[in-house]
Amino acid sequence: MAHVFLSALEENTVTGSFLENSSALAHRIGELVAAAAYEVIPLKGADQKVLEVPRATPLTITCSPKFGLRRTLEHVASASAQGFRVVPHLAARMVKDEKALRSFVSTVVGLGVDELFVIGGDAEEPVGEFTSACEVLESLARFDHGLRRIGVGCYPEGHPKIDEAELIRVLRDKQESAHYMVSQLCFDAASLTRWIDTIRSADVRLPLRIGLAAPIKTARLLELSMKIGVGQSVRYLQKQHGMMRSLLLGRSYAPERLLSAMGGHLTEPAAGIEGLHMFTFNQLDVTVEWQRRLAARLGA
Repeated sequence: MAHVFLSALEENTVTGSFLENSSALAHRIGELVAAAAYEVIPLKGADQKVLEVPRATPLTITCSPKFGLRRTLEHVASASAQGFRVVPHLAARMVKDEKALRSFVSTVVGLGVDELFVIGGDAEEPVGEFTSACEVLESLARFDHGLRRIGVGCYPEGHPKIDEAELIRVLRDKQESAHYMVSQLCFDAASLTRWIDTIRSADVRLPLRIGLAAPIKTARLLELSMKIGVGQSVRYLQKQHGMMRSLLLGRSYAPERLLSAMGGHLTEPAAGIEGLHMFTFNQLDVTVEWQRRLAARLGA
């Protein structure tokens, strides 16, 4: 039935008969889309762009070696003051030591934040004693931080520097301190569902938030995706006739198609899918419009 849903969405129509015949999947997709979190990159002007987003939408604020933790904190403060639920990213390689970690956490908790997303980070050289998310999690466990939930990253299509067995082992270690995981951007539903089956069989129990690309222009999406290191998934995209047609016609990516192709994994409790993490690339206006349109169409 998933292929019927995919075809309907590709034509931008969801008929009454479709909803009747695929009500469980359609409802689940609508539910996930309506509650999706938006990732925001703290670039100049991003604090104004978030004002277009409904206040009920969780915002995750990234951090990078280029902008530093100060920029992340500035945007966390701005979004929190506007009434958003904010989840800061914290890259281990950007934290000097435990004192700096305590200071960062104390600052965001003081802004009303109760959730943190911990990653290793992209910096070639760490600024201090932390080199991995695991080390930050271990340090957080040593003090009363006031955080309610902690998220970590995961890689359905692998990591260029870490083999699959080690990635699974690390996720099992992280789940002693973390509360959920967010997947790297992926465009291949078959790879994603196989990976889910693999990690669940390996006793990784962390709830999953699926990393999903925003509905931005296909050409721009391919360019940005290559920059963040998901080349394997992009190569999958480039083999899809529908994607190449969209590229030639200047169309936008339709993220709901990946969800549709996941089929029963979205509705099966054993898959442990908790929500969606939208990689917006700061295209917040088009993401909001897509979210509203699809959630309404699917009755969420």
